[in-house]
Formats: sequence, C-alpha cells, structure tokens
Amino acid sequence: MKLIRLFCAIFLVGAFTFGTGANAAQWSNTEAQVQYGRLDVPTFIPPFTGGEQDTFIFTLQHASGWKWRDVFFFVDFLSARDNRQMPFNLEDVYGEIYFNFSSSKILGINYGNGILRDIGLLQGLNYAGDTNVFKYLPGIRFSWNIPGFAFLNTDFMAYIDYSEGIKSGGAPSESDSWMVDINWAYPFELAGQKFSIEGHAEYIDGRHNELGFDVEDWILAQPRFRWDIGNALFGEADQFFAGIEYQYWMDKLGDKRTDESAVQARGVWRF
Repeated sequence: MKLIRLFCAIFLVGAFTFGTGANAAQWSNTEAQVQYGRLDVPTFIPPFTGGEQDTFIFTLQHASGWKWRDVFFFVDFLSARDNRQMPFNLEDVYGEIYFNFSSSKILGINYGNGILRDIGLLQGLNYAGDTNVFKYLPGIRFSWNIPGFAFLNTDFMAYIDYSEGIKSGGAPSESDSWMVDINWAYPFELAGQKFSIEGHAEYIDGRHNELGFDVEDWILAQPRFRWDIGNALFGEADQFFAGIEYQYWMDKLGDKRTDESAVQARGVWRF
C-alpha cells in the first residue's frame, strides 16, 4: 500500500509539473531537496513515550506563475528507519498543493506602489499517506510589497477535514478549523556570496477528533537559511544550495506534550 501511495504521489507531481502546459508558464521553479535532523515523536504514537529519531526527508517542490494564477506544491518522502519501535515517519509521504488566483491578473485591479501588492483567492489540499488524512483549505492571500523580499504573503484559510478517519485505517477524523500562514523569501548578497532567508510560519486553531479527544492548536515555524554554493564554487548561480532549517513546532500534530525545536541540514538542487 505504501508503494502504491508513493507511485501516486510521483504521478501527481509529474502531472502538475509537466502535464498542464508548462510552456505557458510565465515563470517556473522546481527543486529537489534533501533534509536531515533529529525530530520529535508525538506522545500519542505507540509506545506513547515520545522521544526523538533521525529523520531523512526528500522533497520535490514546484512553484510557477501563469496568466492569472500561480501554483505551489511539494511532496515529502520521509524515512526514519533507525527506530522501528516507533511507527512514525518510517516510510511516509506527505504533500500540499495551493492554487492562488490573482485579483490583479483576473480583474485588472491596480494596487499601486503601496504596501499591498495583490489579493488572491486560495485553494489548497493537504495529504498524508500513512494516516489517510485529507485537508481542504480554501482562503484568501494578501501579498505584500516590502523592499528586499522576493515575496511576502499572509494567508487566511479554512482547515476542512475530508478524511475518512478510523474506518479507513487512518488517523481519527477531525472537526473543521482555520489557519493563518505567513510565507516569505528574502534573498541577499554579502561579500560576493548569495544567500536567502525563507520559509513560513503557521497557526492552526484547535479542534477535536472523532474519538472525542482535543487536538491542540499549534504553531509551526520553519525558517531556512540558504547559501548558493553553486555560485560560490563553480560560478553557476541559482542551481545548488546548502543550508539549515530550524523547525519549531508547539504542540506538534496537536499533542500538547510535544514541543519540537530542531535544526536540520539541507541540500537543494534547482532544475
């Protein structure tokens, strides 16, 4: 079953990247990322003791801009094979995709040269393989015009559960909620080197699951520091990057007994 999910995830990535008329995109950015760190195990995972485990994450990420929308998605393939006593991220797939429909492109609204660059309508979908979790996220995006930032967005979204829950062999289904996400990229140069500080921070409000238990609200922040090593070593910019990600996750996955603080090493190839 896990191999089937993996195949389906790869198929969907290929379909969205190459099967929708990529030549019509105004801009496009696709990356393969590798990440490693020691991540926390929530205490609701058997044997219910929490702890940490070495975790490798391979990510395929894509962003592109079109005539009246932009698209962003990623698919994570997670492996934490060092600790088989904890059935968490041993071999899992997790993905998110978002379509942003720009009001300035569709309606021709001119927001001028002020702090507000654009307003868009968002449609998002989150999927977790092992737990059979589906979340639908309609919302609104405010894009800001802040000097130095490649982009800076504030997203307000509903967090609607479409999961089938325990009857499907997955995690318990949950009541609906809402979330706020801030995402950004700030590139800069220092001493002839190219760097970037980027990432996102989200708040998801609390809810309860089909068993009647509370799922705590959480804060997840994932700021990343990126160094363009391709430019530094080979004079080829915007292809190979190295850096770190700091992950802070208060009440990880709704577990009030797990607050994660972890530094992860990252390598990126843009193609």
